[in-house]
Amino acid sequence: MKNTIALFDFSKKINYKNELLAGLTVAMTMIPESLSFAILAGLSPLTGLYAAFMMGLVTAVFGGRPGMVSGGAGATIVVLIALIKSHGVDYLFATVILAGILQAMVGVFKWGKFVRLIPQPVMYGFLNGLAVIIFMAQVEQFKIAGADGVTGWLQGAPLYIMSGLVALTVAIVYFFPKLTKAVPASLVAIVLIFAIVSGLGIPTKTVADIASISGSLPRFHFPQIPFSLETFQVIFPYALIMAGVGLIESLLTLSMVDEITNSKGNANKESVAQGLANITNGFFGGMGGCAMVAQTLVNLNAGSRARLSGIIASFTILIIILVGAPFIEKIPMAALVGVMMVVAISTFQWVSISIINKMPKSDIFVGMTVALVTIVLHNLALAVLVGVVISALVFAWDNAKRIRARKHTDENGIKYYEIFGPLFFGSVTAFTDKFDPLNDPEQTVIDFKESRIVDMSAIDALDKLSKRYAQYDKKLHLKHLSEDCRKMLKNAEVVIEVNIQEDPTYKVMPEK
Repeated sequence: MKNTIALFDFSKKINYKNELLAGLTVAMTMIPESLSFAILAGLSPLTGLYAAFMMGLVTAVFGGRPGMVSGGAGATIVVLIALIKSHGVDYLFATVILAGILQAMVGVFKWGKFVRLIPQPVMYGFLNGLAVIIFMAQVEQFKIAGADGVTGWLQGAPLYIMSGLVALTVAIVYFFPKLTKAVPASLVAIVLIFAIVSGLGIPTKTVADIASISGSLPRFHFPQIPFSLETFQVIFPYALIMAGVGLIESLLTLSMVDEITNSKGNANKESVAQGLANITNGFFGGMGGCAMVAQTLVNLNAGSRARLSGIIASFTILIIILVGAPFIEKIPMAALVGVMMVVAISTFQWVSISIINKMPKSDIFVGMTVALVTIVLHNLALAVLVGVVISALVFAWDNAKRIRARKHTDENGIKYYEIFGPLFFGSVTAFTDKFDPLNDPEQTVIDFKESRIVDMSAIDALDKLSKRYAQYDKKLHLKHLSEDCRKMLKNAEVVIEVNIQEDPTYKVMPEK
């Protein structure tokens, strides 16, 4: 019983009313997004809704971050569109299963912690770019297909009605919390706009204009594909990309929720849950997915801080599929668009603009690059990867310039080079230029008390430096090496000769 209670986070701290209302609101905002991306990928609309139900339920129960919402996200399905078109839907399901296995392995082997390596400017760029994407996706709802099948912008009365309803939704979401926070403003806005449109008979775009959402329970389906090496070679690259995209977006969302709630989620547990959810999707006809930033923000803004809202949202979607479709299909798209526009505005990190003149230029460049890649390519994983790589190169360049050497000669004529800063691939040139083998005495010591040998480039630099001293019949000694440095040098003996001196074990000068 204790484990069950812990699993569902049922405790005295849970506000059941907030969880219930937040779950209903999340379900309403998740449906059009899941439908849109399923249709974009050429799939049945129910494939997207099944993904929303199964992703949301499994991750809410087993995930490592209460309050976070997962569903049939566009970030993951977009990378699989080419596979769907070339090989069909069964290959999609097999790929989703394999991606889920890879994600679960990340959690099992505790690799989720590497999300900590993502710098803050990358987070700013990611969220700012995502905010623009969310906002622009809502602008697309102001388009409609004409009688000839060509999609164009709304004009005249339909445009004015849609714009007015969206503006009214935004106003309700903004001002209602000033009256009371007892009910989520987003849910109030959706219900009021629905009541106004239905009561006055206002003609406007509804959920039914996207697709029908009526269906049955998900059924077990084993992907009908050949089990061969050729099949694996086809699906593995897609599965790897999907797993990476899904985990990056999910773990970034987890970090975002950590900051908002001032609490700590479990990245490895979330990775396993994302994997289990995608495996379930693959066997029960869902398109797969990951954490959804916009819906997570809706959930948090509605007051949810536990797992219950995610469970309620998932079962709400299932109930809608089974019996509630005729009602939900009448909800005006303007209400959902308005809610998501507010989410986009709140997702944008306005603080990144206010402190931009105080940030290093490299951080500004990283943040803007990540945002642009996110907006232009709609590839969140690639944007984050680009940001991390640029940040790493900037860090390496900065540290390469910081290596210094303090020199002195003792009463015995032995010259000492005291090294400050890490010795790695970026700093080896500056390090080597500090030595003068021709004019140095017969005994020279490099003191690494304030430095570290980091990589193979550093070892190779030491090897070449020692050989330069040997050409002049002089000896070079290494002093104050850390244990990890000594181990690295010992392992390197099979390919290079690091130091020629009396120490038989490490070939380094014993520490005094």
